[in-house]
Amino acid sequence: MKRNQMNAGLHTKVAHDEVDTKHYGAVTMPIYQNSLFAFENHESFDHAMQDVLAATVYSRGNNPTVQYLESKIADLEAAERARCFASGMAAIAGSLHALLRSGDHVICVNQAYGPTRQFLNELSERYRVEVTYVDGCQVSDFEDELRPHTRLIYLESPTSGLFQLQDLEGVAALAKRAGVLTMIDSSWATPCFQRPLTWGIDLVLHSMTKYFSGHSDCLGGVVAGRADLIDEIANKGYMLFGGVMTPHTASLMIRGLRTLPLRMERHHSSGLTIAEFMEKHPLVNRVNHPGLPSHPQHALACKQLEGYGSLFSFETQLSVEMLKKWADALRYFRIGVSWGGFESLVTVGQTPAIRNLAGNNPSVARLYIGLEDPQTLIGDIEQAWNQVVGT
Repeated sequence: MKRNQMNAGLHTKVAHDEVDTKHYGAVTMPIYQNSLFAFENHESFDHAMQDVLAATVYSRGNNPTVQYLESKIADLEAAERARCFASGMAAIAGSLHALLRSGDHVICVNQAYGPTRQFLNELSERYRVEVTYVDGCQVSDFEDELRPHTRLIYLESPTSGLFQLQDLEGVAALAKRAGVLTMIDSSWATPCFQRPLTWGIDLVLHSMTKYFSGHSDCLGGVVAGRADLIDEIANKGYMLFGGVMTPHTASLMIRGLRTLPLRMERHHSSGLTIAEFMEKHPLVNRVNHPGLPSHPQHALACKQLEGYGSLFSFETQLSVEMLKKWADALRYFRIGVSWGGFESLVTVGQTPAIRNLAGNNPSVARLYIGLEDPQTLIGDIEQAWNQVVGT
């Protein structure tokens, strides 16, 4: 089974720490609830101020609890360095703002997260950063749009609407030949199932609000990659913008990180079970889940993913109004945005990007499969169908 291909060392990496006498043998990293850190003399203070990106001076720059989390994520992603932000969007916006200049050109997948597209459009309108949106299912989609002033290729694989993939190895090789940076939102897969840096991507982003947290109780984001790029982002898009992660939030994320591989195994199996069930239903035209053999990019998914998240969508000829009645009849799925927690979720409707690609299908629903028993969720889905359409 796909999940058994997960790096066995991942469980040890998240659960085990070397003994650190500074923390009196505490098995959990303490919360350093400090805004500042004092020095015994000006010599040590002056030395710290020479490298504020590394020194612990002020929690808008570095905080030991947050730094611990960053080191853990860097290790999971095979990255030289990582930086945690107050939210996933703070990580995305801070990174893009730090790396892009007026006159630069960005190629972005057209199924990227809506606020990411909105931020890129703002950069385009206000700072003359040129943005081109492409389908991204073929490497040639990016190659055809390369220009002398292309600075960055922005990926999201899989996307979170129609769950399209990009060929990470192919795009990374293309970008390196052209001297272009690559950045990916890999929130759906987590480092448990996908490590983009090992395919040659320069920077990987996560909305930690999702699977990393796992408990739907905190916001966070992270960017990981080469040390020089992370330092540039830290200096220009982190400390100056101030969208930093708090030590208390970092402690919640550390708690979530301890069980991330275990939870992702459950999400993998439950998500596939319900996606396979949905695919057989007569009212469902198509299920958008890269783990299904019917997915047009399933072969690519098998190559670059070691498992699957439990967020997917399905398309149906039912009207949006009828599909919303079906969602309202569900008992174990809550109606809400986001995903990655313990609770199953459903949303109905189309974003403009989905509407452009979903063909003649009038309605799309997105399901997030939480940690409930999958057979209970299948029974819930069936009773909701029966209530609304009697089948």
